[in-house]
Amino acid sequence: MKSFAIIVLGLSLISLSLSAQTAVAETETYVCPPCGAECDKLTFEKPGVCPHCSMPLIKKSRIKNVAMFVYEGMEILDFSGPGEVFAAARPSDGAFKVYTVAATKDPILSQGFVKIQPEYTLADCPKPDIIVLPGGNSRPSRENPEVINWLKTNAPGLDAFVTVCTGVFILEKTGLLEGKKATTWYGAIERFREGAPKTEVLENVRWVDNGQIITTAGVSAGIDGALHLVEKLFGRETALATAKYMEYDKWKPEEGVMVERP
Repeated sequence: MKSFAIIVLGLSLISLSLSAQTAVAETETYVCPPCGAECDKLTFEKPGVCPHCSMPLIKKSRIKNVAMFVYEGMEILDFSGPGEVFAAARPSDGAFKVYTVAATKDPILSQGFVKIQPEYTLADCPKPDIIVLPGGNSRPSRENPEVINWLKTNAPGLDAFVTVCTGVFILEKTGLLEGKKATTWYGAIERFREGAPKTEVLENVRWVDNGQIITTAGVSAGIDGALHLVEKLFGRETALATAKYMEYDKWKPEEGVMVERP
């Protein structure tokens, strides 16, 4: 009888496990990969193709929210380079939803001639999976407690920070770079070393990957760092296809540094 009871208990546990797995599967929703059309707002219960734009549906949980932090005086390519990578990437089993976020809703001016209207503020933006911090006139942002608090608050559940050029100075203010390796634009290396004595600052590399934090060198290096993150999340084939679409033949994955993790 004792053996029979054990068998019954085992079967019950298996049944409960299968029921839980079925419940999870049933609650999974499917969506159209973000394409800017009205169907972006629709959800579906089963896989298939979107009846409006014919795009293959993907699991909603496989969409990565990419918050592009923008501010007055940022470098255009620091912002637009990674933005292009994430917007152009087409993983077979996922997607990136890219949006701009700023400290306020006021339009910002990049390099004196491009005006950008932020889509969200720190207070109302969707929860990000990836935060991109471009370089430029980053001092006001790194001295803004609301910006630093937003970064620290989102850090625990984040897939990655990507800093470009002097955008690393903003992240440095959070303390998250202490004990890590990082890089920045060649013209700011010494200034970065002086301001971040607890960070090992590397030069002559395109990007440095600490796991959750990817820092890149100046301007176009942000494209390399973003492609590297696409590769980490969705594979080399997706990253190569994205680089090909952009006709960016400069990308050489070996030009970055993968920091060994314990």
